[in-house]
Amino acid sequence: MWVQERIVPIEVKMVGVLVTPLGINYLAHQNGMTVNGTYAGMTWNCIGWQSLLLLIISLVVGLQGNFTKISRLECILIGILGTFSVNILRMVFITLSIYYVNTVFAFLIHDYFAALTTIIWLFIFWWFSYSFVLEERA
Repeated sequence: MWVQERIVPIEVKMVGVLVTPLGINYLAHQNGMTVNGTYAGMTWNCIGWQSLLLLIISLVVGLQGNFTKISRLECILIGILGTFSVNILRMVFITLSIYYVNTVFAFLIHDYFAALTTIIWLFIFWWFSYSFVLEERA
């Protein structure tokens, strides 16, 4: 309930900040939004906790090498900020889908595109981390 009452309204407003300049008629509510006259609810399950869980699991496995503490910290911060950004952009894309297509298409995007987006993000994140961020200890 804490996530539903505190985090969801903030993320709903963040999505609104990003889609309003695009000329979309958007109204944030406590537990969702109205897009072009269509109400779209948002619950604690929509904000991307699954992505965060996958990130944490991949961090536990991916950071087991002999890396410096500062490079591990940089990797963790990039992972958290990137996962948060990907989830916000995913919600923006779903909102755009509601506005420009319909709610059925938006539900398909919500249910299937989200998982694929997270997996693609994690591949890019780990490629970037191993290529440019993580440094071996001397």
